[in-house]
Amino acid sequence: MPKNKTHSGARKRFKVTGSGKVLRERAGKRHLLEHKSSRVTRRLTGNAEMAPGDAKKIKKLLGK
Repeated sequence: MPKNKTHSGARKRFKVTGSGKVLRERAGKRHLLEHKSSRVTRRLTGNAEMAPGDAKKIKKLLGK
């Protein structure tokens, strides 16, 4: 059997931690930042943990 390939779109967007949590970037901080308040852009900084149901699907795409 050939090796399974990692889903390249998922590989770029998600990261699995050592304990198995799936991390993602928050949406809304790519463009049109000029009219968003500093408070909003700060809130969107950093990584967020995926919901358990979604994390299961993401792990499957990543081959974990």
